[in-house]
Amino acid sequence: MPRSLVSPVPHARRSRALLSSFCVFSSFALLGPSPTAAQQSASPDLLPPVEVDPPREPIAQKPAIPRRTGSAAHQQMPAAKPAAARTPVAVSPTGVVTPVAHVANAITVVTDKDIATQQARTVPGILSTIPGLNVVQAGGPGGQTNVFMRGTNANHTKLFIDGIDVGDVTNGNGAFDFAHLLAADIQQFEVLRGPQSGLYGSDAIGGVISVITRKGEGPARATASVESGSFKTFNQSAGVSGSQNNVNYAVNVAHLHAGDVPVTPWQLLPAGQKAIGNAYDNVTASAKLGVDLNEAWTLNSVIRYTDATLLFTGDSGFPSFPDAIRSNHTVHQLATRQEAVWSLLGGRIRNYFGVSYVNNRSSDLTAGNPVAAVATGERIKYDWHAVTELAPHNNLVVGLEQQTERLKTADLSAENGNKAGFVELQTEFAKRWFVVASLRNDVNDQFGGHGTYRIAPAVILPVTETKLKASYGTGFKAPTLSQLHQDFPAFNFFANPNLRPEQSTGYDAGFEQPLFDDRLRFGATYFHNSITDLINFNATFTSYANVGLATTEGTESFVTADLTDRISLRADYTFTRAVDAATGLQLLRRPKEKWSATATWGPIDALTLSATLLHIGDWLDVSRDGMTTGLVAPGYTVVNLRSDYALSDQVKLFGRIDNLFNHHYQNPTGFLAPGFGVFGGIRVASFGVQ
Repeated sequence: MPRSLVSPVPHARRSRALLSSFCVFSSFALLGPSPTAAQQSASPDLLPPVEVDPPREPIAQKPAIPRRTGSAAHQQMPAAKPAAARTPVAVSPTGVVTPVAHVANAITVVTDKDIATQQARTVPGILSTIPGLNVVQAGGPGGQTNVFMRGTNANHTKLFIDGIDVGDVTNGNGAFDFAHLLAADIQQFEVLRGPQSGLYGSDAIGGVISVITRKGEGPARATASVESGSFKTFNQSAGVSGSQNNVNYAVNVAHLHAGDVPVTPWQLLPAGQKAIGNAYDNVTASAKLGVDLNEAWTLNSVIRYTDATLLFTGDSGFPSFPDAIRSNHTVHQLATRQEAVWSLLGGRIRNYFGVSYVNNRSSDLTAGNPVAAVATGERIKYDWHAVTELAPHNNLVVGLEQQTERLKTADLSAENGNKAGFVELQTEFAKRWFVVASLRNDVNDQFGGHGTYRIAPAVILPVTETKLKASYGTGFKAPTLSQLHQDFPAFNFFANPNLRPEQSTGYDAGFEQPLFDDRLRFGATYFHNSITDLINFNATFTSYANVGLATTEGTESFVTADLTDRISLRADYTFTRAVDAATGLQLLRRPKEKWSATATWGPIDALTLSATLLHIGDWLDVSRDGMTTGLVAPGYTVVNLRSDYALSDQVKLFGRIDNLFNHHYQNPTGFLAPGFGVFGGIRVASFGVQ
């Protein structure tokens, strides 16, 4: 594997670049944008379809004394099956709300109840235990965070928030920094593993992560929370949601503050210099609104804005060493989508017309430099897709998209466009055989056309109820605007406008076995990805070139058990082999082994206790400044505890302990992970506190 170098950057951004060098060194080259993606709805209904018993002829009975009953509608309404209402559903596998049991792809669904129980404040906290993922964060809250899915690059994971592609145009590699994504308003979180470009276009080589924020339902409900604890932590959130007649609404504001998080190892400090902890502030506001104009037309609107600032210890000099004063990294993120839904034939044909806009602005002020380096990126996308119900649980999806990305820095203004069309067929036979097939073609202004596809069958065997599943698909990753157009003449490094997309083929196969009326379920999946044309530095380190080859493969295994109505267990194990296909060397920051176990116990209705154990095996790494390669970083094991107690339906107390045994480790090398931490607080709601 060619030795990667830190991308040349202006002096004003050098310290931040060194801090985030793990992103550059984490593979052949973690560098690339995101043309258009198949659009999910801005406001999907996550309640599963309610199955009803067909009406039956009434049995003749003897006359009875008349009784006062409910309305006529209630008398004639067939009873819903309780089991159907409890069925978990997902949107990301097909773009249509589908029961998870009918999905062939490997997927993990995390609900708002799971987030509340585990007390996750940021999305990296949710992702850390999910199988197939490796989360690498440079220090504590706010530190740059990359997610590697099934051994692929960090920029091979595509992220949607309420159907909006939020990939960061300002980032040289196109990857989204998960550090700034708070969890306060999340209703459901889906991690879809395996190549998904056949439906979602560029960037989905490793998979797709879909975040769905809270949708207002029922009577108006106000919520709030306050939390304090170690590292000068002080977090708050407040929200209101509900629905009335034909309008639903949800508004949320969250603030996360960590004032003193140790990040710099003392071994790296010059003699006599004291370490300075990181300080992080994040304010995120979001709103979701839906209006049913009539039986045919619905309008949906979502908007999300994040203002985050990280004060961190950068590096300078040659060889580099930590600075004596902190640098400043500021992020402003705006994402919004406006959508109109036109339903025909009683809802059997649903047309979605949407426009999405994303604006990312980053500012880096390094120690000793009075001038900040500012970069602004934006993406605007127009899309249409139609879902036609050919028969119950059989859907045809077709869509068109047009997208433009723009990047602006002090010395660059560039843009690129992409058009795409896709078709998907979702079929079901006898409630036991399920197949999803999709075909997509992207036409990019820079490199022309590129076609991708995916097929994913699953079958549930009678008698044993064993689920057999598989998928096969292709993926691609387009070069970024920075790689195509941004020159750094002071470093003798220049863009390459002739770069081709990175390409992949991938497949997986596995099974799931339920036992004891699904109180016990276990399963395993084997996966394999072959990636070609990876973008890396050329032989003279003066530009980029398509020179990389990689192979990733492994297994994901799980077991869940409801031991009693009050005690549940879940354990996951992931083995990943990620290598340079040309040399056989292990790729950076891809541990071969990861396993986790979570136990949840509700000794009484008001009290919930939870414990999570997470183990990450050894991995190959580089030093903090990237100058020393071939380091073997030692693995680590951490234990986290959670508890909450409901004083009433409106008030709940909670507390958590992170890193119970105060295990000291660095991930990545050169950045301390937070040690032992104790936190506590209170959540309130007008009713139904979580």
